[in-house]
Amino acid sequence: QVQLVESGGGSVQPGGSLILSCAVSGSIVKFIGMGWYRQAPGKQRDLVAGISSVGSTKYAEFVKGRFFISRDIAKNTVYLQMNGLKPEDTAVYYCNGDPARYGWGQGTQVTVSS
Repeated sequence: QVQLVESGGGSVQPGGSLILSCAVSGSIVKFIGMGWYRQAPGKQRDLVAGISSVGSTKYAEFVKGRFFISRDIAKNTVYLQMNGLKPEDTAVYYCNGDPARYGWGQGTQVTVSS
């Protein structure tokens, strides 16, 4: 059973940066697409960024040019570099396959406010 453990969230001011990490149990990062998702209170969970098995990336329009997804195959870890954070980026961030195929982890809270 694949387990996903997200970390790296926190509270930052607008314009700040954070790096999220997702530790994935099992050596699957090399073989499947992975994604970062977010869910704000009262809203649906949306895909923010994805990285394919061959390393190509894609981004939701609302984070293009600000967020960057990457992976470390040796560490079975997926990262999300978030720059230029805005209050509307406030949400719980999760990782999963892309498309999502595993049970959701606990997520990591990102709060952007002044």
